[in-house]
Amino acid sequence: MHGPRWASRGRSLLRRSGRLLAALVSLCALVGAVRLVAPATAGPDDEPPGVARQLAFIRSALDEGAGDEAQGLFPEGYFFLHALYGLAEVELGMREPAGERADALREARWALGRLDSPAGRAPFSAELVPSYGVFHRGWTNWLRGGVLALQPAAERDPAEVRRLAADSAALAAAFDASESPYLEAYPGQAWPVDSTVAMASLRLHDTLLPPRYAGTADRWLRGVRERLDPRTGLLPHRADPATGAPAEVARGTSQSVIHRFLVDIDPDFAREQYLRFRDRYVGTPLGLGPAVREYPAGTDGPADVDSGPLPLGVSLSASVVTAGAAQVHGDTALAEGLTNHGELLGVPVDTPWTKRYAFGLLPIGDAFVAWSKTARPWVTDSPAPPPPALSWWWRLPLLTLLAVVAVLPWVPAAARRFRGRREAQAGDAVGFPAPEPRAG
Repeated sequence: MHGPRWASRGRSLLRRSGRLLAALVSLCALVGAVRLVAPATAGPDDEPPGVARQLAFIRSALDEGAGDEAQGLFPEGYFFLHALYGLAEVELGMREPAGERADALREARWALGRLDSPAGRAPFSAELVPSYGVFHRGWTNWLRGGVLALQPAAERDPAEVRRLAADSAALAAAFDASESPYLEAYPGQAWPVDSTVAMASLRLHDTLLPPRYAGTADRWLRGVRERLDPRTGLLPHRADPATGAPAEVARGTSQSVIHRFLVDIDPDFAREQYLRFRDRYVGTPLGLGPAVREYPAGTDGPADVDSGPLPLGVSLSASVVTAGAAQVHGDTALAEGLTNHGELLGVPVDTPWTKRYAFGLLPIGDAFVAWSKTARPWVTDSPAPPPPALSWWWRLPLLTLLAVVAVLPWVPAAARRFRGRREAQAGDAVGFPAPEPRAG
């Protein structure tokens, strides 16, 4: 006697579960559509949405050992996670009035202390020139300059000023003594991106303290122009440590960082290089949104720890960092496009207190996103925008796809209702009672 009743309840439960699942799928599609069109950047002057909450998550993760975990993923993981956190704090602090920067200054100093610690120096060699290599010294010098830039000149810590002056002098002496414009980051290994960061830090020195290094920067630029990658006309990914001759084709992961800093060294050369990079590396694979290739269009190559996996030749890390480079160059359309695309694909989890991407599994990724969203020139004025290469309508295919995803779960139920009405109409036409609607 209970069989029909339980069967009816089972069918009712299945119907409700199906509706709930369909509603969840539709809600996710709607959220994705909102993320694709809602403002996710704020340019060089305003605070980007969600970044303060991102930094709250990153700091909590660092306190729980995320730096050590990042070190297990790649050789500079500990250093980079702390450096990017500190730099993003500086970027936010620069957007605040001078009297309201205490929190940003405290956090940036905390991160700088971690870079100068034994753990921060551990992967690097003290025997290099300058000691610990251009990667460590360049990024540290840039962050230290940022800490000083947050403070009025009269309120700066004299010890921090002396340290910036000393480290800048060591970097300049190494560049001046080198045949190559690209100093070693590790023994026998040189990456042009590292020297670009270091040279930008010398330009920053000259805006904060009495200028000393214009000649060093001019010589460096001449050396760079003479050693561009012949296949792309860009700075190479890797160079011969003795001569600076290109040793590997320009790649998206290093180019995205180079174009973040080159504008503060020579804006005209930076614009020329940026447009060349944008033309050869930025595309819309399958027509589904902007992304950055690891290798130039028409060329493929292996993935590595820097690039991550390369689906369709695209580097996710290069795409994230290029959003910051685009913002620095005034390329608003590309910066917004890459950031909105990341908001859709990055699966951000928002709470009133924190924001994290990919469920917070890789805080180093969150740090790159925060650093990119807060991008702005530190030395030069914001350049005039380049000709746009991306229109708003790139979103249309993805919005269409999301609309299909939102509607598709409801199609079976709608089809069943349609069939039920047709059967009922057929029964009325011949004078028979209408059949009971099918369950489910």
